[in-house]
Amino acid sequence: MSIIHTPSAGTGADLQARYLALKTTKSQARMRDLAAELGAPEGALIASCCGADAVRLKPEWLAFLPALETLGPVMALTRNEAIVHEKDGTFANVGFFGSMAQVVNHDIDLRIFLRHWRHLFAFSQTKGDDLQLSFQIFDGRGQAVLKIFLRKESNHAAYRHLVESLIDSDQAPDFTADIVAPPAPVLATATQEALAARWRNLRDTHDFYPMIRELGLTRRDANAMVGDEFARPLPGDCLEAFLRRAAESGVSIMIFVGNPGCIQIHTGPVHRIERFGEWVNVLDPDFNLHARADLIAEAWLVRKPTADGIVTSIELFDTQGGELALIFGERKPGRPEMASWRALLDDHFPLSNE
Repeated sequence: MSIIHTPSAGTGADLQARYLALKTTKSQARMRDLAAELGAPEGALIASCCGADAVRLKPEWLAFLPALETLGPVMALTRNEAIVHEKDGTFANVGFFGSMAQVVNHDIDLRIFLRHWRHLFAFSQTKGDDLQLSFQIFDGRGQAVLKIFLRKESNHAAYRHLVESLIDSDQAPDFTADIVAPPAPVLATATQEALAARWRNLRDTHDFYPMIRELGLTRRDANAMVGDEFARPLPGDCLEAFLRRAAESGVSIMIFVGNPGCIQIHTGPVHRIERFGEWVNVLDPDFNLHARADLIAEAWLVRKPTADGIVTSIELFDTQGGELALIFGERKPGRPEMASWRALLDDHFPLSNE
C-alpha cells in the first residue's frame, strides 16, 4: 500500500471563503454535508477554520485519550457512510495495546485502531442559541474517525485545559490529505469445504477475523461462501422491523458500528424507534442510532461456534461488501448466548439448525 500526500481542495483560505459563503444559506447544515457540497474532505473543511472556530492539536494519543475522562459526561459519535452511532457517557478505563487502544465502559465502549488516527482538532460551532464544543479526529484522507461532543454538564474548564495542553504551533488553515493506493487484491484460496471446516472448529468469536484474513476473505465474502449451516441472507431492509421487535421484547442487545479507525458499541435494550424518510432511528436518552436504510445492501444471519455454544449475529453490509454494523445479544465471555436473544431471532427470522 502506498501513500501520496497532496493538498486538499485548494488552499485552506480558499476553502474557508467558500465555506463561509455557503454557511450563510445553510447555517444549520452538518459540516460533513457542507464538505461534500464543497468537494472537500471534512477534515480539510475543519482545518480551514483554524484561526477561527477550529484549533489544530498535536495528535498525542497517549496523552489525549486518558485525559478525556476529566471532561465528565460527553457524547461520542462514530459513523460510516450509512450508520451513525451516538453514545452518552464518560471516558474511563483506557488501555493501549501497540497500535490499538480501547475504552471499556458500559456507555462509552470503543475499539480503536490508532494507525488510522492522524489529525486532531478542537472545534466550536453555534447551533441555534448553543455553542457546541467538540474534539474531532480524522484519518489521513480527512474522513472522520471519532467525534466527542461536550454536553451542558461536561467540565468545560477541563476541555479548555486539554486544548491548551495540546495546541499545535501550526495553525495554518491548510490540510494535506493522503491518497492511499488500494492494496493488491488478495487471491482467496479457500474452498467452501475448507472454510466450513475451519468455521466449525471456532472456539471464540475473536478468532473469526484472523481466520478469514488468513484465507483471503472479507467478512461478507465468508458469509456468502460458508453455506446455510452458518450464514444465510436476510432481506436488506430488515433493520427497522428487527429494531421494533427488539424494542417490544426488551432484550438487551449489542450494536457495533465502525469505520477503519474506530468501532463503537452500544449494550442494552432499545426503546424508541422512528423512521424519517430513508433514516431508521433509535432515539433513546443516552443512545441514538441513525441508519440510511437505502445504503444497506445486504444483511446476514450468522452463527459462530464458541466454547460457550453458538453465538448468533445480524450483519449489515454496503454495496461494496463493506461492514456497516454487527448486532448481537448481550453476552459476557464464559456465558452462553441469552435464550431471549435466540428466541427473538427465531421469532423474527425463523431458523433452527439445532
